[in-house]
Amino acid sequence: MIHDVAAFLVDAIGDMGYWGIFLLMFLESTFFPFPSEVIMIPAGYLAYKGEMNLYMVVLVGIVGSVAGALFNYYIAMHFGRPFLLKYGRYFFIKPETLDKLEAFFQKHGELSTFNGRLIPGIRQLISLPAGLARMNLTRFVFYSALGAGIWVIVLVALGYLLGSNEALISEYLHTATLIALISVVFITIFYIVRQKRKEKILEE
Repeated sequence: MIHDVAAFLVDAIGDMGYWGIFLLMFLESTFFPFPSEVIMIPAGYLAYKGEMNLYMVVLVGIVGSVAGALFNYYIAMHFGRPFLLKYGRYFFIKPETLDKLEAFFQKHGELSTFNGRLIPGIRQLISLPAGLARMNLTRFVFYSALGAGIWVIVLVALGYLLGSNEALISEYLHTATLIALISVVFITIFYIVRQKRKEKILEE
């Protein structure tokens, strides 16, 4: 059964091509609960088979992710919190969820846009508090692309190196997620220490 599902996903991604990857990654970064794993891992496997270009797969995956993040960013920036609270429930965005996202963004600042892209459950929605806070667009795109790039490369690498071995992919995906979360902690600590040093220098 699992093998049949995997084969279907590989065939579907192959039929849709790069535009399919872009569209699905766009949706994955918006309000739709569509996991990037089922897009980028099969795409990585197709790159291994020579049916897709490895670099194009990674590039299109990142661009699709950032485009979806920008969609959320502009929705939040232009329509505001009341709009998100009113219509968000149709896309599984509860008031408590938005409160937690805003608290996360306020606590970690702009770096949360990068960190959020690597945290399951937050990845798709971290653009909303950034839009509400009217975060600098250049910085938003940079941090979003950086975070999305790391995750896309991890997924594509899993598909490319492990092929269609579902058991190994599942095992290494959990490990990759754990490594990504540990990286988030270390990067956040580095960022905080760096900011404090800058503040200390300015005070002197």
